Amino acid sequence: MSRPYLRHQSARMFENNFLEACSKVHPSVPFIFYIPLTLGFFAWALYRGMTSPGTSAIFVSLGALTWVAMEYCIHRYFFHWEGNGPFTRRVHEIAHGYHHKYPDDAQRLVMPLGASIPLAIIIGGLLWLVGRPAETIPYFCGIVWGYLYYDFTHWATHHLAPRTAWGKALRAHHMAHHFATPDRNYGISNMWLDVVVGSIGRRTKRASAPEPGESPRPEVTSSAAE
Repeated sequence: MSRPYLRHQSARMFENNFLEACSKVHPSVPFIFYIPLTLGFFAWALYRGMTSPGTSAIFVSLGALTWVAMEYCIHRYFFHWEGNGPFTRRVHEIAHGYHHKYPDDAQRLVMPLGASIPLAIIIGGLLWLVGRPAETIPYFCGIVWGYLYYDFTHWATHHLAPRTAWGKALRAHHMAHHFATPDRNYGISNMWLDVVVGSIGRRTKRASAPEPGESPRPEVTSSAAE
């Protein structure tokens, strides 16, 4: 299974100029926005005694693991869900289909603030309703920091040449998802969850470089049943 794609190109996503501008974001924007915000929030909670370093270490880690599960589920069950009608297919095109068609568009490799802020508000609001700030504040920060790591990893797999064995493996994992197995390899900042749930896929031999718009046809192996 493969999808057509166009290398080193981009296109309009919306006819409306405002929506089109909002759909683009410099890769640094999420980090500039969220890192000072969450670090300040976390430091304030520690300073006020609302949480402790020991509790924070546990719940930041749990938050990061929660993001790993969210990343996988959002990618697999929302981003790759096309539905049956023109509306759901348009939602898919905006959410993820465009990225598969234009994988090198550098302005659409990280989540725009218009999408990430509402999600952060929903998660933060639900945790506020739970109460227990000693646990929920570091938990929330762990989720956000896990998300930032995902955004950085996704950008890096597309635009940086990996120098470590782990980086090369992660890049191969994601590039296989784009160009050979779009129904496999849903973990972006990690690979182990694909192994655990049986959605791992790999290219077994390198195909010749396709022309722009041409779909590759490499051999593929997968641990999941076809």
